[in-house]
Amino acid sequence: MLRSAPSHGALAIHPLIRNLQQHDRLSDDECRVLTGAIAQTKELAAGEDIVTEGDRPWVSTILVEGFAARYKLQAEGTRQISAIHVPGDFIDLHSFLLKKMDHGVSAITPCTLSTVPHDALAAIIEEHPHLTRVLWLSTVIDGAVHREWLVQMAAGQAYRRTAHLFCELYMRLRAVGRTEDGSFHLPLTQFDLGDMLGISNVHVSRTLRQLREEKLVTWKSGMVTLHDLERLRQAAHFDPTYLNLQWAER
Repeated sequence: MLRSAPSHGALAIHPLIRNLQQHDRLSDDECRVLTGAIAQTKELAAGEDIVTEGDRPWVSTILVEGFAARYKLQAEGTRQISAIHVPGDFIDLHSFLLKKMDHGVSAITPCTLSTVPHDALAAIIEEHPHLTRVLWLSTVIDGAVHREWLVQMAAGQAYRRTAHLFCELYMRLRAVGRTEDGSFHLPLTQFDLGDMLGISNVHVSRTLRQLREEKLVTWKSGMVTLHDLERLRQAAHFDPTYLNLQWAER
């Protein structure tokens, strides 16, 4: 479903702006430029591809609501998720430069998306150097998250990887105002979680049970509650430096 681009007033609290402002100041003019670059808003059902491997997109996409997954298909047809995206993420900004996608991004829940034409991004680069640096930072952070996922996969401990993922999602969702009292909405399946962590559904169930019995995490009816964030961080060896959530001028 497609809709016209919302007005600037309606987008004043757009999750992308809230996300970017965790890292650096955006002037009122930069906010107007960024929201004015949005061409349309659309909604996708769970399971639909946002971009497909081999695509040559002419727009880049901002995730406004829902969760999306960056993935590669293996030779045997299985899916390996290499990143999860949350509201406020500019999920394929790099397609502006790469042109041809070497992987896919899929909606893993119903999603609301805003699209920004590459022509509009080109104008931002030419006319707004500070805003360009802030957007560039978002792609750098994507790379940092991907590196951290590789490190966690190499750790070989399902318990630690699961705890780490819950810590990461909590920190990223808190940055865009999507947490409350240590809880956040995560309407995924255990199979989705297994794809992210590279473990079987049976192993997911066993790990979730252990986290619940240790009174660290419960996941019920699509709601994750972290009962003791500090203990969970210790169990996960979680250091949020790679998320770059500190504010600094750039």
